[in-house]
Amino acid sequence: MNDLAFLAVAGAPDRLNPIQLFLDADIVVQVVMAGLLLASVWVWMIIVSFKMRIGRLRRSSAEFEEDFWERENPEAILSERRRQKVPAAEVAVAGLGEFRRSTQQKGFDQDGARQRIAGAMDAQVAVEADELAERLNFLATTGAVAPFVGLFGTVWGIMNSFFQIGAQQNSSLAVVAPGISEALFATAIGLFAAIPAVIAYNRYSHQVNALEARLQRFADRYHARLSRELERV
Repeated sequence: MNDLAFLAVAGAPDRLNPIQLFLDADIVVQVVMAGLLLASVWVWMIIVSFKMRIGRLRRSSAEFEEDFWERENPEAILSERRRQKVPAAEVAVAGLGEFRRSTQQKGFDQDGARQRIAGAMDAQVAVEADELAERLNFLATTGAVAPFVGLFGTVWGIMNSFFQIGAQQNSSLAVVAPGISEALFATAIGLFAAIPAVIAYNRYSHQVNALEARLQRFADRYHARLSRELERV
């Protein structure tokens, strides 16, 4: 008996093998693991792509604003920058468009025109922020749901371990250990998907809010300029 026990221990793996744990798991636990791994891959794709996108938009907006305020006729660069999908240019186009529509009316009300111009630019600022933050919803969802999905795999694996105890009429550690290992591995994958998602969501949400605030300051400054133009009409 001692020799058999020694051989069993000697033949046991000396470290965890994630691939083997996945292959040996129950079909339900495998589905949970596969779903969490796919979610994790998608999370990292969003993290990398969003980092590149937010960096590009911040640089292009800063360059546009600097060029915009230095020109005598800043409206001349709007069509060029708008084709480059610069958020600040979209805000300026919205304000300028409302300015032109208002001044084309005979006997227009200046106060009403100012309110419409401000409303048009505020709405465009919100549109730019919403478009930028749209993909962040998946990060928030993954961060909130992934641990519970992993917990479901954990519960199923433990239930399977207890079933094996009843089926084999044996409560030794060798019977319950595989199911518990699979269960805990599912939890680990859930955390692996959730933790980066939560960190990235919090960081990128702050950056979106910062860009939105910058666009709002640009809109307020441009609104003041258009208001002065209204007084000359």
